Amino acid sequence: MSGPRNSLFHHVELWVDDLAVAEAQWAPVLLALGCVLHQSWEAGRSWRLGDGYLVLEQSPALNPGGHDRLRAGLNHLAVHGSRAAVGAALAAGWTVRVDTGEAVHLVDRQGFELEVVCP
Repeated sequence: MSGPRNSLFHHVELWVDDLAVAEAQWAPVLLALGCVLHQSWEAGRSWRLGDGYLVLEQSPALNPGGHDRLRAGLNHLAVHGSRAAVGAALAAGWTVRVDTGEAVHLVDRQGFELEVVCP
């Protein structure tokens, strides 16, 4: 290790069925969380914050079937955020699954869940 890190993850990569839909829903939220567009290529995009970044990719190696958060694998991502980020998500078409007052669980049109933990 070459020095202190300010992120637990190097990166998280989500494979999506429809990159255009995913980008339209995730980009406004990630920007509201303080991320910046990091990389862009034909099959994917990434947004960076600190040492970590999130990738959305429509890989040609993707098996059909879609994402199901109730199957083995990723259930949800939880991030530190704000009510402004929640508002950006709602404006981009996310739906609220649960709002505990401290955290809002949001679901996008492809079934991915994002938990925004608000101070």
